[in-house]
Amino acid sequence: MQNPLSDRLYHSRVKPRKPDIRGDYFRDQTAIIHSTPFRRLKHKTQVFFLPQNDHICTRIEHVLHVSTIATTICKGLDLDVELAQAIALGHDLGHAPFGHIGEKTLSRLSKSTGGFIHEVHGLAVVDRIANNGRGLNLTYAVRDGIVSHCGEAFTKSIQPERKPKNLEAISGRQSAPLTYEGCVVRVADKIAYLGRDIEDAITVGLITPRDIPRDLKRSLGRTNGQIIDTLVMDVIRASFGKDRILFSDGRFDMLCRLKDFNYERIYKHPRLLESDRIIHRLLTEIHGHLTACMERLGQDEKAYAASKLRLVRHFGQFLSIRRGWKDTVHCTERCVVDFIAGMTDSYALEAAREILFPNPIELV
Repeated sequence: MQNPLSDRLYHSRVKPRKPDIRGDYFRDQTAIIHSTPFRRLKHKTQVFFLPQNDHICTRIEHVLHVSTIATTICKGLDLDVELAQAIALGHDLGHAPFGHIGEKTLSRLSKSTGGFIHEVHGLAVVDRIANNGRGLNLTYAVRDGIVSHCGEAFTKSIQPERKPKNLEAISGRQSAPLTYEGCVVRVADKIAYLGRDIEDAITVGLITPRDIPRDLKRSLGRTNGQIIDTLVMDVIRASFGKDRILFSDGRFDMLCRLKDFNYERIYKHPRLLESDRIIHRLLTEIHGHLTACMERLGQDEKAYAASKLRLVRHFGQFLSIRRGWKDTVHCTERCVVDFIAGMTDSYALEAAREILFPNPIELV
């Protein structure tokens, strides 16, 4: 498989850097791993908000799963492993706290500015927010893979787009990656979360192994590991010698049925929906508080720094980073949403406590 564009474009950076022994894509991996947004992934929900249980998948575990799955597929198809790993490690840096309900909530709160899409926000994170506003200066191929990774759309096959894109102009999920490695990560994302979500759902008692249809277990496997192995080998066999990354007909049909099972029995489970309602209220409360602060304090850095609330002080620091963005929306709504998106679950909970629970009156 030959990627459609030039290596010069794929390896290019917004700010040129002198090459070193690591190579461009492995260098991107190290920049991602050492970044603050990556570290925060260990305290961000994948599907189940259950921080007291170390065996429930977090966002950082998910991206590591995607990386290993994409690596195996790339080895089977003789693609660039280091490029796929860099995209996989960075693909969810734009995710909000509390998983998909966090994203849905932020999208509702930012309708007037186009909503919140974690893939698009992920590009802003690596370009403008990380590293105290200096960004990570990743290669064009990795940045493209991050903004184009959409793991929600289920298609039997995908192939790279053939014309260069203005990545900063992307505002939705309609864009396919420009590399086969980016396409592999999109496929690996689906493989990584479907089986693991079943495993976690069994752990927390939402379903039992008997609830999984027998034909799915026969075709894909009974455990997360078996499901991953079955689908990875299917992608390698079906894609070998082709001009696209794809599943076989039979396995793709089973994959779609597995997705439908997850949505019906897990993601729409009453216990999960009740948790989602609480999280929605929590994030909405934080959004309202910060919106009021910004309307009251504007861009007054000293006023934010003087606040007794850590949340407000940190928000003021974030606004100072955004002030350098000359070509983006500076409205209150967007600033607040982008700041909340960077929170971990635990930070959001502490922020809510800070603004909702009064401090005791000190004795004079």
